[in-house]
Amino acid sequence: MKRLLASVALGALSCDVAMAADMPAKAPRAATYFDWSGLYAGGHIGYGFGDFGPGSNPLPLQGVFFPYSITGLIGGYQAGYNLQLPNDFVLGVETDISFASPLDRPKLTPTPFNTTFDYFGTVRGRAGYAFGTLMPYITGGLAFGATHIDLNNPNGDVVAMKARTHFGWVAGGGVEFAIGGPWSGKIEYNYIDLGTRTYVLADVPLPNVGVDPKVQTIKLGLNYHLWDSAPWTTKGTQLKHITLPESQDWNVHGQTTLITQGYPSFRSPYQGPQSLPGMGQGRETWTADAFLGWRLWNGGEFYFNPELAQGFGIGSTFGLAGFSNGEAQKGGAEYPRFRAQRYYFRQTFGLGGEQEDVADGPMQLAGKRDIDRVTVTVGRFAVGDFFDGNSYAKDPRADFMNWAMWSSAAWDFPADLPGITRGAVVELNRKGWALRAGLFQVPSAPASDVLGFKSGGAVVELEQRYSIMNQPGKLRLGVFGNQGNTANYRDVTAAVAANPALDINDATIAMRRTRSKYGFYANAEQQVAADIGVFARASWNDGQNEILSFTDIDRSLSGGVSIKGNSWGRPTDTLALGGAVNGLSQSHRDFLAAGGRGLLIGDGQLNYGTERIMETYYAFSLSKAFTFTADYQLIVNPAYNMDRGPVSIFSGRLHGEF
Repeated sequence: MKRLLASVALGALSCDVAMAADMPAKAPRAATYFDWSGLYAGGHIGYGFGDFGPGSNPLPLQGVFFPYSITGLIGGYQAGYNLQLPNDFVLGVETDISFASPLDRPKLTPTPFNTTFDYFGTVRGRAGYAFGTLMPYITGGLAFGATHIDLNNPNGDVVAMKARTHFGWVAGGGVEFAIGGPWSGKIEYNYIDLGTRTYVLADVPLPNVGVDPKVQTIKLGLNYHLWDSAPWTTKGTQLKHITLPESQDWNVHGQTTLITQGYPSFRSPYQGPQSLPGMGQGRETWTADAFLGWRLWNGGEFYFNPELAQGFGIGSTFGLAGFSNGEAQKGGAEYPRFRAQRYYFRQTFGLGGEQEDVADGPMQLAGKRDIDRVTVTVGRFAVGDFFDGNSYAKDPRADFMNWAMWSSAAWDFPADLPGITRGAVVELNRKGWALRAGLFQVPSAPASDVLGFKSGGAVVELEQRYSIMNQPGKLRLGVFGNQGNTANYRDVTAAVAANPALDINDATIAMRRTRSKYGFYANAEQQVAADIGVFARASWNDGQNEILSFTDIDRSLSGGVSIKGNSWGRPTDTLALGGAVNGLSQSHRDFLAAGGRGLLIGDGQLNYGTERIMETYYAFSLSKAFTFTADYQLIVNPAYNMDRGPVSIFSGRLHGEF
C-alpha cells in the first residue's frame, strides 16, 4: 500500500513538471482563485447493486428507499490528496472503504448457505479539471474487499462461517463541488470487480462455490479539506486562495463512541439460551455518526443521521432486563453495518412574543425562535429524541449506560431493533411548560427491526418547568399505548399447562395476535447547586402481553445524582451515582418460570426477585472533543432470578464529538 501511494504521488509530481514544460505561457492567474490542492477526509453514503456470481445465494441487504441488493445502502469514509496544476488540471489519489447494510429480513429465504459482504474499498488515482468551485473527474485503481459465507442448518440458523479476502480493480467518475468553508460535496459512480475466490465447502458437505463480486455504486460524499493549498503553488506570488463563506443554513456534526464491557464469573447453577453466561465475558460496541442539518425555509428544517455500528453486547445482548450497554441494541455485527438512522422534517410555527437563542449542535441549526411555538416533526427518529428527556440520565454515550438508568424502563416505546421508528410528533411550547404528543409505527413482531403499518404506538407527555430556591427543575409526565402482534402471558401458560407436550416458546409465536399495551412514566430532574443535579424516574405498564420493542420490565424505579468537577479543578469532568429497581407482573413471572423467553431474558426457570442495579461512573475530559469514562455496575438478581448472580460489570467508554 505504501509503495502504491508513493508511486501515485511521484507520478502526479512528474506529470506536473512535464506539463508545465510543454505548455505555452498563459495569462497570469487572477489575484484570488479557488485551489483544490491539499489533504482532505470525509464520509459517504450511497447505494450499491451487483452480484456474487451464479449459485452464490446472496443475502438481501436493506435498500430502504431502493430495492434490496448484495450491499443495500452503503456508508463509509474516504481520504485523499489533490494537486491543482497551473493549467487547472487536478491530479490526486484517494482511498475509501464502504460498509453494507443489515439484512432485509422479510426477503430472506432459508438456504444451505448465504454469501454477503463484510466490506469493500478502493485505492484510486483521480484526474479532473477545476472550473473554479466545480471539479468533474475520472478515477480508477485497485479494489479490495472481504466476503463471507454463512452455513445454515435446515431451520435457517447460522451454524458456521467461512471468509475470504478479494482484490480487483475499480473505474468510475464523478463531480466535486465546494459548498462553503472547508467543505466540499461530491457525487461519484464506481464499477468494482473484486475477482473470484473459491470457497471449499466439502467439510459441510456442499459443492465448492466461486464467489465473484461485481458491484456498481453511486455515492454522495462530504469532504473536509485540511490543507488549503500546496506551498509551492503560491510561493513568491501575491495569489490568494479563497474559500466560499460558510452558510448558517446547514451544519455538520459527528460523534464516535467505543464501549468495552466485561465481567468476571458469577454464581450460575443453570442457564438458558437467553441467560448472561456465568463464565464471564468481555465484549465491545462501536458507533460512528454524522449529523447533517439543512434549513429549507423560515421554520422548515431537514435532518439526516447516517450511522455505522459494530460489535456485540455482553451475552449477545441477552441476560439482563436492565441491560448494561445502551449502545448494544445497535450492534450484532463483526464488521460495521450502515443504517440511515434518522431522517426527518421539522416545521416550527412561531406564535410571537419573546424569543430565545438556539445553539448550533447535532440535529439543531443555530438561530432564534419564538419561545411560544408549535413544532411538527415527521420522519424516522428515536422516540427518546423528543420524549422522556433528562439532563442527567439520558444518553448512554455520555452519562449512564444501563437501560434502566437512561430511560423510563417500563415504557415499551415504539422502536425497531436498533431503537428507531417512523412517525410524527407535535409539540406546543410555552415559557413554563410544554405539551407534546406522537404517533409511531411499531415492529411487526417482538425484537424485530421491521416496522409494520397495521399497528402503532402513541405517547402524550406534559413537561412542567419550575424553580426551587432559584434552582431550575423539570417534571415530565407521560402516558403511552401500543398495539402490536404479541401473545398474552396468561393464555400461553394456560395452553402449556393444558398440554405439556407444547413448547412454550413455539406456543408463544403461534398465539400472537393484535393486542394492546399501555402504561405511564414520571421523570423528574432538579439542580440543587451549580454543579450538582439529581434525577428520578418511575414507570409502569400493564404487564399482560409480550414486550414489543424495548425490554422485559413492567415496573421500574430509578434515580441518582450527577456532580460536575469544579470543586476539584476539573469543571468538565462528571462523577455520578445511581440505582434502579425493576419488576415484573405476576403473569409475566409465571411465563418466564414456565420456560418462556422474552426480548432479552429467559433462564428456562425462575426464582423471582426484583432486578436491582447500582451504577457509578467518572467521565474524564481528555480534550474539547474526547471524554473517557470509567463505569461500574452491580446487578443483583440478573433477569429477576435469585438463583443467579450478583454480577459486577466493568466498562470503559471513549466518546468523541466533532
